[in-house]
Amino acid sequence: MTRLSVEMLAADTVEPITSAGHAQLGIAVLAGIAVIVLLITKFKLHAFLSLTIGSLALGAFAGAPLDKTIVSFTTGLGTTVAGVGVLIALGAILGKMLADSGGADQIVDTILARASGRSMPWAMVLIASVIGLPLFFEVGVVLLIPVVLMVAKRGNYSLMRIGIPALAGLSVMHGLVPPHPGPLVAIDAVQANLGVTLALGVLVAIPTVIIAGPVFSRYAARWVDVPAPERMLQALGESGQTSDEGVSKEPAKRPAFGPTLFTILLPVVLMLSKALVDIVIDDPENTVQRVFDVIGSPLIALLASVLVGIFTLLRPAGFHKERISPLVEKSLAPIAGILLIVGAGGGFKQTLIDTGVGQMVLDISKDWSIPALLLAWLIAVAIRLATGSATVATVSAAGLVAPLAADMSTTHAALLVLAIGAGSLFFSHVNDAGFWMVKEYFGLSVGQNIKTWSVMETIISVVAGGLVLLLSLII
Repeated sequence: MTRLSVEMLAADTVEPITSAGHAQLGIAVLAGIAVIVLLITKFKLHAFLSLTIGSLALGAFAGAPLDKTIVSFTTGLGTTVAGVGVLIALGAILGKMLADSGGADQIVDTILARASGRSMPWAMVLIASVIGLPLFFEVGVVLLIPVVLMVAKRGNYSLMRIGIPALAGLSVMHGLVPPHPGPLVAIDAVQANLGVTLALGVLVAIPTVIIAGPVFSRYAARWVDVPAPERMLQALGESGQTSDEGVSKEPAKRPAFGPTLFTILLPVVLMLSKALVDIVIDDPENTVQRVFDVIGSPLIALLASVLVGIFTLLRPAGFHKERISPLVEKSLAPIAGILLIVGAGGGFKQTLIDTGVGQMVLDISKDWSIPALLLAWLIAVAIRLATGSATVATVSAAGLVAPLAADMSTTHAALLVLAIGAGSLFFSHVNDAGFWMVKEYFGLSVGQNIKTWSVMETIISVVAGGLVLLLSLII
């Protein structure tokens, strides 16, 4: 439904649900986003309710009938959840398996055992990037905080020298690399190829995370030279594990390093293999390509990783079959809010399209000299600064610029997704929950957090955005 809506809109073969002019539609967009911003920041309303009310406000300001606005919103919500909901759920299950089995700890300990001194920040960014592939940002932070604090304490490192690389690895994965919710929603909105987006996302992520992580951490450690907070070290205890935020105590046995790494990277390898086969063969009737189209689809790739994880992660950690079902159940409960926010974002996106806003952006942009990728980045930056939510910024920006992808090549559509993802990470500040998580865990003041965490997020956004624009000139 979403794909048809975008294609028909781009072809100008469907009438929007309102006949408002560009001026009224522009005011409607600003008013709708302003409603969402005020509800989230001023009235502290949940993002799901804020996006729902903002979508209805958008339709009202655009002069669309309320019943048609409701249909647009619910259609967008349904198609978005249908497209990415299962993938988010599978990613949550895999992340929970990785955490509860001790697989994450095994990766951490193995890499840290081979790192010391100057190589420690590089080890931390590697750990965070690997673990961050299947984990949501918040879960990754909670999982890695004990490691960051203990390494800083035992090695007598500046907290920022160790913490910034870890946070950079998690943040880059969250904003640029599927199967995280933001990139998945943007891929669905602009109908980009997931495998190509994944490949280009990793290509952009590597230099970005190096600059924002190990390189920037040198300066962050000079600006804010603080040790690991004693109150957090005491809360961690001897094991270095917390029992809050859904992170379990360390099990008696751990899975081996090799099988754990294989399980984490399996969906990435399968999806990249599909993209490579599609490029090399490019024949939908070819048997090899059809096989890889199946095993490299996000659903099958993630499902395969979860099933493999039962034998490579849970069984070696002593999990019997009676414990697997409760683990899955516990992994799904925390993502209910994420699914609703993502779904409501899809509803807002569809309302933007059906009211004619997408076509308006397409019409106006023809007269602008600004590149489409830069426009997408700027829109995502503006919404990120206003709402504080990278996910809200991603889904809203994707809905606004989706029509621009109609005439793009496969690679440029993927770059459009990455431009949106890069913009959604710009300058985290006081209206972002991640800002307060980092501040409290690291025991920083607001000013210290802005000098380190907020600047790091901005570096990620600018560097990744610049690399996306550079790649657009090459491929």
